[in-house]
Amino acid sequence: MFDVFQISQVLIRSITYLGAADHRKDPDLLAAWSANKDPQTIRRWLQSGTELWLAEMDGQVSGVGALRFGSEIASLYVDPAYVRRGVGLALLVRMEHELAQQGCTIAHLNATATARAFYRRYGWQDAAAPEHWCGMRHYPMRKSLHPPDEGLRPSAAGDMSR
Repeated sequence: MFDVFQISQVLIRSITYLGAADHRKDPDLLAAWSANKDPQTIRRWLQSGTELWLAEMDGQVSGVGALRFGSEIASLYVDPAYVRRGVGLALLVRMEHELAQQGCTIAHLNATATARAFYRRYGWQDAAAPEHWCGMRHYPMRKSLHPPDEGLRPSAAGDMSR
């Protein structure tokens, strides 16, 4: 069973520290972004069919990803303590692989301004004009999953579990 409390902490720490350029340390924007990252909401995500993917390092949750609707990467967050250790890439590759296995040929996500360069580095493209959510800019992106990227594989960044 997932530790929804630990997952919640990772999400909120990632938003607070790694997303600071997006929320500009505005307490209202930070509160709006993290409002649905509590343990109770995470339980509801699981009950609604959202697939959560975890990366673990040192016995701790180091990253959290979520898939929904069979074609969307709904979330990808890395704990600040594990940045630049391959956690985000390992989760991204694993979730892309899972979507491809489910028959998805075009995947979608909404990137923050901070995360946009990360996704572009791994083949994601802008899909539409930026949108605004809670006062922050988000970038709709897409990626063809057919054929799958042969050069990207989950790394030793941690164990993947679902």
